[in-house]
Order: sequence, then structure tokens, then C-alpha cells
Amino acid sequence: MKLTRLIAIGFLMMIAQAVHADEGMWLPQLLSKLNEDRMKSLGMKISAADIYSINKGSLKDAVVSFGGFCTADVISSKGLLLTNHHCGFDAIQNHSSIEKNYIRDGFWAKDYGQEIPNSGLFVTFIVRIDDVSAAALKGVTGLMNERERQSLIDKNLLAVRASVKKEEGQDVFTRGFFEGNQYYLFVTETFRDIRLVGAPPSSIGNFGKDTDNWVWPRHTGDFSMFRIYASKNNTAANYSPENVPYTPKRSLNISLDGVSKGDFTMVFGFPGRTSEYLHSAAVEQIRTVNDPAKIAIRDKALNIIDGFMRKDEQIKIQYASKYASIQNAYKKWQGEVLGLTRTDAVGKKKAYENEFQKRVTADAAMNAKYGTLLNDLAKQYAVFEPFGLARDYYTEIVSKIELLGIASQLNALVSTYEKNGEKGYEERLKSIQPNLLGMMGEYSATVDKKLFESLMQVYATAQPANYVSPLLTNWLAAAGNNYEALTQQIFADGTLYDEAALAQLMKQPPAEAVKQIKTFKAVQLIANMQDTYQEQVQGPSADIQQTLAALQRTYMQAQLEVMKEKKFYPDANSTMRVAYGKVDGYRARDAVQYNYQTHLDGVMQKYIPGDYEFDVPEKLRELYAKKDYGVYGENGTMPVCFIATNHTTGGNSGSPALDAYGNLIGLNFDRAWEGTMSDIYYDASICRNIMVDIRYVLFIVDKFADAGRLVKEMNLVHPKKKK
Repeated sequence: MKLTRLIAIGFLMMIAQAVHADEGMWLPQLLSKLNEDRMKSLGMKISAADIYSINKGSLKDAVVSFGGFCTADVISSKGLLLTNHHCGFDAIQNHSSIEKNYIRDGFWAKDYGQEIPNSGLFVTFIVRIDDVSAAALKGVTGLMNERERQSLIDKNLLAVRASVKKEEGQDVFTRGFFEGNQYYLFVTETFRDIRLVGAPPSSIGNFGKDTDNWVWPRHTGDFSMFRIYASKNNTAANYSPENVPYTPKRSLNISLDGVSKGDFTMVFGFPGRTSEYLHSAAVEQIRTVNDPAKIAIRDKALNIIDGFMRKDEQIKIQYASKYASIQNAYKKWQGEVLGLTRTDAVGKKKAYENEFQKRVTADAAMNAKYGTLLNDLAKQYAVFEPFGLARDYYTEIVSKIELLGIASQLNALVSTYEKNGEKGYEERLKSIQPNLLGMMGEYSATVDKKLFESLMQVYATAQPANYVSPLLTNWLAAAGNNYEALTQQIFADGTLYDEAALAQLMKQPPAEAVKQIKTFKAVQLIANMQDTYQEQVQGPSADIQQTLAALQRTYMQAQLEVMKEKKFYPDANSTMRVAYGKVDGYRARDAVQYNYQTHLDGVMQKYIPGDYEFDVPEKLRELYAKKDYGVYGENGTMPVCFIATNHTTGGNSGSPALDAYGNLIGLNFDRAWEGTMSDIYYDASICRNIMVDIRYVLFIVDKFADAGRLVKEMNLVHPKKKK
């Protein structure tokens, strides 16, 4: 009895420690109910209403979703936006050329007239968030299968969205939380005239590039600046030369006081996706099966692209963004495997599950509902494992070979024509033509051939034969199993990757175009690969995934019912969230202890003249030599980056790091490599988010770029003088 009691007490202490670690990405409208007391105990000086309010301007009104893939911060009363360099990189790249290489040299508009429009770029404000769970789940019963359940929920949510009260220019969307056990509605306002204002050269904005990505200590000035433009009535409008800088409801004050160990920090943004409540079997599959397979594929792709980029400046420009995108997840998954292994995440998940099962078994009613739940989940994950691996092989390989992407879109034209005739063809053509022709400026057939040759060998040999395209198998046999020879055959007709030829193909009458498209070997191949994937992987695994979704939703609801002492936050799903914690270093591994702050000294220590990753601009070296840091330095040094325990993920890039008073102290841009498993399992001992110090941002803008006009727009404060 004593032993049992001690075990129970030990587990409750473990739960308490987990809560105390301030894990989580919390919905801002629920902070007053769930988190405000804890946040204030950590040092927060403002109220939950200062963070989220629909009755007055609050911090939420200075934080926007940037393009749907990052976060940005409103930092002046003239609509000036701050986000990461890597978030703005596509816009910077689109405006770059050999003659005007903004990637290499940076860009700074001298006035409003030089700020550059960006077609397709938008930012979205959150107006309010409403709980619509009751309406969404009306009529839902446990007897429904997944399709019936989701169909009814979709119908309910359609009615909810139609009935919501909103002002002109506002939109609404709904999103499920806790695996579809709760639903919230978001009223939004979107601005579509967003202009590039400034960006440092990549030698600052992406200093360290691939070597330092996901790594601490970090010395990267990862920021860029944009501006929101609106109509003369200050309302959202499409691009027009008549538009003027937007006047926001709220902009962030900027602290010049820096950070100290133990300082309260808060990150506000739009984190993309996490899976914190998975069964231990799912986590083990990720660690030992899925991540290693994806890492191996990307390793091959990156080596090929890097080899060409280092030899050819034009290819470097064309592939810079693509390389960074591939490399980002590649290194993240490596850290994820490392972190899950080092922290024994699976073992800790199993201990949690054992406690859950013990409580369920001890309660007759709970046991009737959830008694076999954990075993059922484990069995279904085992059944799904080979299909999940085949999915990863297919999606990773096809997405890295751009010719297959082109062929896939052309094959879709064929399918549309055969189903819906000329009218359907013409409609589909309108949607894909700009994408196909637009990508040609960033495409190299030389690079793509090597990717095809290498990755198709992985596709054909690293998985069971029934998952491999029979057409590819036959062609390989005919080519003597020579992948180089097969590659030359597939790429023999250059129409698919020649902009002029492709444009001419699309001008042909539908029947003639379809006839020609069918002759391309790349189109034939991707069609057969798609058919094979659908027949052998996607189709057979659909019911398994439906079963897993239902079981996972039930498990989430069961945890909410059974583990009552724990505060639960919903997984990230690209909706607005708040994470909080403290400035702190960490012990990376045996005998390696990291401090929380880096400085410009570290940039110079890493400096390698002319190097692709670690070159440093001459002017920055001059400023360093003179210690000319202006008001932004601290005790004769120039702070660059810092870390804290905030729980973040992709989508939080560009999120404001705020102090106890809600002032901007930094810009979130990464996580420490050892803790990237925080998407699946958060461990406070090694999970750290990485931020560029706002003082370094201002130093670069003012002293390096001579763009002090932008600093003059901002409201600079000294909150620590209040103490």
C-alpha cells in the first residue's frame, strides 16, 4: 500500500513539474481563466485583458499572420511590420536579380515611394475568437462513423459561419481543437497590399545559414521589414498606388533594456502544427522509422543542390529558397530524433499511459468507455506503420523532383479534359498556367536530372516492390537498370521545362494539347506512380487512418476527463496562441552548458572571408572595430540573440518576444537543435526558442543600413527603469 501510494505521489509530482515547466501554446482568450495567475507569478506585469480584448486595443491587434506561413509584428503607427528574414525571403528573392541582388546586398527603401509591392502577399489580423463547440457538435453521437460525424460537423459549422455577425471587410473561419472535441470561430481582417521596406544582406539575415540552422549559440540577424498599406479610409484594399500606410489599432512598444537570466518572456503568434498527445507507439514510429527515412532522402537532395549552388551564382539565386526549405525540416528531424532519444520521451509517455490506464481501470464507468483504448491505439499504429513509411517515401521523393511536379499538373489537365471536356480543361488551365510558367525562372534541368537519377533509385529499391510504379520497374529493366540512362530518356523532350515551349503547348486547342501531353514519358511515369500510390498505399490505409483519428480523438477526450489535475492546451493548428516562460540557458550534453545570450563578438569569431555561410559585411566589421553601437549596445558589447523556455514551433517564425510589460524585446526565429522534438514532446531541460535581440535589429537598421527614418517611427521605451 505504501509503495502504491508513493508511486501515485511521484506521478502527481511529475505532472506538477510538467505544468510548472510552462509548456504549452495557449489560446489568448482563455488566459484569464487558465494562465494569468501563473504568468504573473513568473513576473508578468500586465493583465490577460491587455493581451487579448475585443473591447479595447490589445496586444493581439499588433500581431498578424504573415502570408499564412509566418507571424509578423506591427511596430509603428504607420503600419510598419517586423518579421523574419526567412519569412520575407521569397519576396526578397522575387525582387532580386544578378544586377539587383537583394539577397546578397540587402534592400532598404529610402521613402514610401521606394517600398516594393508583393503580389499575393497578405497579412491577417484576428478580430475576435468565439467558442462554437456546442453548435458544431449538435446532433453528433458516438454511433456515427468518422465520415458521418465530420459531415454533420461541417454542416453545423457552415450554418455557424453564415450566422456570425461581422463588419464589412471581415471574414470568418472555424477550426477544430483537441482532436475535434472542441471548435472555435475566428473573425479576421486581411490586408493584401504589403510592401517590402527593408532587409539586411543574407550575410546578416541568414548568417550561419545551414551550419547554424537549428543550432545554439546563434548569431543571426533574422529579420526583414514590410509595411501594410490600406485605402485612404484605412480599410483593407487590394494594391493601388493610391493606398496609404495603415494606421493600426495597436503597435508594439520596443524595449531598449535587454534581457537578463530569469526574465519573464512571452511569444505571441501563429504556431503551425504540433502533436503533443500522441500514443507512445506513434512517437516511437516517428523516432525510429519515419524521421530516419525522410532524413536520408533529404540528405541526398541537399548534397546534389549544394554542389551546384557552390559552382554557379545563377543556380545559387534560383535554388536558395528551395534549398533552405528542404534543409530546414531535414535538420529539424535530426534534432527531433536526438531529443526524443535523449529525454526518453517514449518511456515517459509510457509512464503517463500506465497512470492513465490505472485510473481508468479503477473506475467502472471509465473502464467501460476507455478500458481497451490504449491497446487499440497501439495495434492500429502497428498496422499503419508500413503505409506511413511508403507515404513518406512517395511524398518526399516526388516533391523534390520538379519535373514530376510539372508532369503532375499537366496530367491533371488530361484528367480534367477526359472528365469535363474543353470547358473543364480551360478552367483548370487558368489555375495552373501561372504556376507552371512562373516556376521556370527558378528551375534548372541540370540540377533536376541529378535529383531524379538519385532519388528514383531510393524510390525503387528502399521499399517493397508493390509500392513501386510497375511502369518505372519495366523502364528500368529495359534500360539495363541504369538510372542515368533512364534519366536521359525521361528528360529527352525539353518541352516540359522550357518556358517558351510550355507556353506554346498551353496555347494549343485542348484536344491537341492533351494528345501531346500524353506522349511525355514524365507524364506517363507520374500518372503510374500516382495510381500505384493510391491503389497500394492511400486506399488501403484510409480506413486505418479513420480508425486512428477516432481513437486519438477519444484518447484526447479521455485525458481531459481522467487527468483532471492537468491543464491541457490544444495542439497548434495555425491559430493565434501565447507561449510564456523565462530567459535561460541549458545543458546541451555532458560538459556542455550554454549561456542565454550571444554577442557580435561571436559573429566575428565565426567570420570567414568570402565564405558562403560566414562572411561578414565590411561595414559591420568597421562598426565592430569602432564599437560604434549607439544606444543599442550594452556594456561595450552588442547583443545579437538570446534563448528562453517558450514553447514554439513552425509558424512562430517572426513572432514577437515580449517582456513582462508587453514590450518587444526580440523576434522569434528558431529553436535549439536538441529540443526540436517539442512538436511531439516538450522537455523544459533542453527545449529553447531562439530570438534575435531587438537591439541588434535596431542597430542594423540604424547604424549599418542608415535607415534611421524607420527607427524614428517606433516607440522606444525603458521598462526596467520602472522597477
